[in-house]
Amino acid sequence: MLSNLNHLTLAVSDLNRSIDFYRQLLGLKMHARWDNGAYLTCGDVWICLSVDAQRQYVPPQHSDYTHYAFSVDESDFAAFVACLQRAGVVTWKENKSEGASFYFLDPDGHKLEAHVGNLAQRLAACREKPYKGMEFFD
Repeated sequence: MLSNLNHLTLAVSDLNRSIDFYRQLLGLKMHARWDNGAYLTCGDVWICLSVDAQRQYVPPQHSDYTHYAFSVDESDFAAFVACLQRAGVVTWKENKSEGASFYFLDPDGHKLEAHVGNLAQRLAACREKPYKGMEFFD
């Protein structure tokens, strides 16, 4: 049985550029790197950057909502977003849900989110204003 999210692997076109983005701009911790990849962590989540010779920048698709969200403290949110904006990151969505969020792309077009809040807060907001057809199981 599954017990937790183990790791995320992201295909990248330029390893050095991606390491700089995830390590320097986002502040992830680097653990290892090799010719075609790197291991970093964000809290307990292990992230593998893996060079894919076929990978090219993929512009955001409006129909695809798949993305990876990282937690950021509310007290750090504005400064973090300002840092990303100064670095010229591309945004792909405006926040419309509970909790502060900033939706942005990495250098290869992977959709990312910096989010203030957690599941308990989201569920509390949804109990007050549920999505169409929403059911709760706890």
